[in-house]
Amino acid sequence: MKGAGSLSASQLFVPMSIPSPPKSWADIYIPLGWVHNIIPAVSADYRLDIKTYALCLLVGIIAAVIVTSRRLTARGGEPGVVLDIAIPAVVFGIIGARVYHVLTHYNDYFGPGKDPLTALYIWQGGIAIFGSLLGGALGVYIGCRYTGIRFWSFADALAPGLILAQALGRFGNYFNHELYGQPTTLPWGLQIESTNPAYPIGLPPGTLFHPTFLYEIIWNLLVLTVLLLIERHYRLRWGKLIALYFIFYGIGRVWFESIRIDPSVVFLGLRTNVWGAIVAIILGIAIFVVQSRRHPGIEPSVYRPGKEWSPSASEVDSEETYSDSDDDNDAAEKPEVPLKSGAATSGAGV
Repeated sequence: MKGAGSLSASQLFVPMSIPSPPKSWADIYIPLGWVHNIIPAVSADYRLDIKTYALCLLVGIIAAVIVTSRRLTARGGEPGVVLDIAIPAVVFGIIGARVYHVLTHYNDYFGPGKDPLTALYIWQGGIAIFGSLLGGALGVYIGCRYTGIRFWSFADALAPGLILAQALGRFGNYFNHELYGQPTTLPWGLQIESTNPAYPIGLPPGTLFHPTFLYEIIWNLLVLTVLLLIERHYRLRWGKLIALYFIFYGIGRVWFESIRIDPSVVFLGLRTNVWGAIVAIILGIAIFVVQSRRHPGIEPSVYRPGKEWSPSASEVDSEETYSDSDDDNDAAEKPEVPLKSGAATSGAGV
């Protein structure tokens, strides 16, 4: 007979589980009622709503820009040139992420009783990493054409920062209580409220789920470490490091996607993101093989021929200084030339 204070095995697991944060943490409200005193048209109780998920993505983007800038500058790139490439990359990446999500969740936006305009409401959520990679690659290509940076050189410099950005961005899924996996009895199961719209029908309240966001964070940080270690020993260039990123990230994503339970289009028995991960692996292998054969040597510069940047072209490297007194000294040291007879003297100082 169990004592009054005894606990079952399942009850013992609950305190060890991962609690979801309060739903209120998904939004940060900044009161801007004071603007009403300046612009009466603005409501006196107006609040700016900032999504925590968006902040996680922003922190990831900033981290990726900083890491990529340091790496590219160390290889001879102009300081700050990463921003010229990051801007179109982020813009096209967001567009690509939304388009990919809408196409893979077509029935959520189109069909009887659906409003197609909601496909444009990106602030309501719904972006996809594989779409952002496709769109971002187009943005990087445009930025590289403008700056003269080699596309593959930038991609290799970006790889560690990109996987770090993805790890940081996944925290947004945690704050949104979304993209969790199948039910589990593991002690690190994720607590999800039964009122969640994505909560599986038929499961009892208190069911724990695989924290797929956490799995991907850990995996991405491991991939980051492996990429840096491989690069340190083999100095991979010509797109070979970004190729390894595709391979390693794709391998992990195949498993994460296989245990997720959120709605997704299924093709030939697999979720579309699983197919996306498989394509990433194949693409990474192809890039590594092709680039290894085409460019077995050392990368001469991160710039395309004729587009090289040199520090001497933008700043003067000299210990000599110039001042207005130099003109006076030059004039004093210059010997006077005797004027010929009849020569005019009024223009001597011209």
